[in-house]
Amino acid sequence: MRSRLYETAIRMIAARGYEDTTLREVAKAAGVSVGLLYKYFPSKRAVVLNLYDTLSAEYAHRSTSMAPGKWRHRFLFALQSSMDVLGPHRQTLVALTPVLVGDPEEGLFSPQTAFSRDRVLSVFREAVVGASDAPAIKMAEALGRLLYILHLMVILLWLLDKSSKQRATTALLALLDKSLSSFALALRLSPIRSLVATADTVLQEALLLDESTIH
Repeated sequence: MRSRLYETAIRMIAARGYEDTTLREVAKAAGVSVGLLYKYFPSKRAVVLNLYDTLSAEYAHRSTSMAPGKWRHRFLFALQSSMDVLGPHRQTLVALTPVLVGDPEEGLFSPQTAFSRDRVLSVFREAVVGASDAPAIKMAEALGRLLYILHLMVILLWLLDKSSKQRATTALLALLDKSLSSFALALRLSPIRSLVATADTVLQEALLLDESTIH
């Protein structure tokens, strides 16, 4: 029953949008009472959090097949795996884009979604830390976090991409593939490593750290 209600809610959100979908309508479409729906999903937020949990768990499982190799190849695998997992749910995620980006309680960087965020972030961290050409640990962790943010930017473009079959996103992936080898070489230079460390500090404070830990 929980799975049935969840799938009904997700389908309606994809078709109508998040704001225009009510739990009462979900219960009606599923042929159950509102009280029974509330037993499993007391709010639309619970539906969204369940979506995050389901997708991040599937992604973490799929990422266990990441092959040994250089960090740029492992990053591209992690990025493509993310898109493969999210692909069947693109319509739903497009409908949820305002929530994902801007909602302080249900968005990608809210405290309530930390469980999902940490699962995905750990994959990108491991893509660098466990690579055959991994830099020193602090730099590897910083780079892993930046690649996680880069992956989110690619996903956002993919969700907003209006080109036929999202060919603009495909072109961006090809560009990343070509440019990462040059960046890997540049990372050997002290000024580039300093730039990565600074960018990591800024983005952590802006997006990843709980406010209570900043001061």
